[in-house]
Amino acid sequence: MTDTVKSTVNIGELQLDHWRQGEFYEGRDVSFGALLGLKDLGISYNEVPPGKSGCPFHNHHVEEELFFIAAGEGEYRIGERRIPVAKGDVLSAPAGGPETAHQLINTGAVPLVYLAISTTAKTEIVEYPDSGKFLAKTNRGADGKSHFRFIGRDHVSVDYWDGEPGA
Repeated sequence: MTDTVKSTVNIGELQLDHWRQGEFYEGRDVSFGALLGLKDLGISYNEVPPGKSGCPFHNHHVEEELFFIAAGEGEYRIGERRIPVAKGDVLSAPAGGPETAHQLINTGAVPLVYLAISTTAKTEIVEYPDSGKFLAKTNRGADGKSHFRFIGRDHVSVDYWDGEPGA
C-alpha cells in the first residue's frame, strides 16, 4: 500500500464536492473507493437536498449498484415503479435494460444521505430513458482514468462501414 491508500476512511473527514445542475439536480458527494485501494468496486457518499435528485434516471448494462440510505427519506424510481425509502433501507440496481433504470429523489424535508456502492467494469454502456441518451465509456487505463467517453442518442447512428477508406 502507498501513503495515499488507506484501510479505513472516516466519511466525516472527506471533502465533499458541492454541485448543482438546473433546478432538479444537486448534491454534495465524494467517491472514495480508490482511496481504500479498491479497483473493481466503487463507493461514494452522497447528500441530496430536499426536492432534488443526485443523478438522472439511468440503467447500466454491465455494472451493478447498491444504495444504503443513512438518513432522510425519498423515492426510489426503479423501472416503472416508485418506492418510498428511508433510513436503513438497502436498494439494489442490477445491470440490465430500462426495467432496471433507477434514480433516488429526496422527497423529505432534510438531506437524503446514502452510500452508493458499485462494481466498476472496464467497459460500460449507460442508458437514460427520460432523455433518450446513452453513455459509452471505458474505465481504468494505465493511469486509472477513462480513455473513451461518448454521450449521444441512438437515433443518429451510422452504418458500420460509414467513413471507412475504400468502403
